[in-house]
Amino acid sequence: MHDMDHRLLSALRDCGTDPRVAAAARALSRAGEHGALWIAAGLAGAAVDRERRGAWLRGTALTATAHLASMGVKRIVRRPRPGDHNGVAPLVRTAGRHSFPSSHATSAAAATVAYSALRPVGARLVPPLAAAVCVSRMVVGVHYPSDVAAGAALGALTARVGAAWMNGGSDA
Repeated sequence: MHDMDHRLLSALRDCGTDPRVAAAARALSRAGEHGALWIAAGLAGAAVDRERRGAWLRGTALTATAHLASMGVKRIVRRPRPGDHNGVAPLVRTAGRHSFPSSHATSAAAATVAYSALRPVGARLVPPLAAAVCVSRMVVGVHYPSDVAAGAALGALTARVGAAWMNGGSDA
């Protein structure tokens, strides 16, 4: 697993040598920092979709909760971020030293599950954007593929566990 993780990271990080790919990966990584993109999307959904405002706000809360859970797991696991392997430095600075699980992937997957359940447009727009954010973390060289996979699993699980609460509460 360790070798596969390193090989996949190296291949994806090599994509970042193209300036256009690097710029896109940096922008996606910055947008996903601290779940900001997904929290903003949930708040926008709540502002626009008055019928489901409460569900949007609860979905946003689930997304933020998933992000916080990933930060807690990072403090326990304490896996170091990929170093300058093969002499290639990361393309972005990070908020912390630990990589497992990817908090970007956690919040992206939570938003995908939560927001896709609320509107068809969410089911069409969120998943590809979430996938792009996840891949960007490897292209910029700050997460191993297993970090991203674990983060996505944690985010999806958090949103699935909270789905009844998200959809079942009163939407006042």
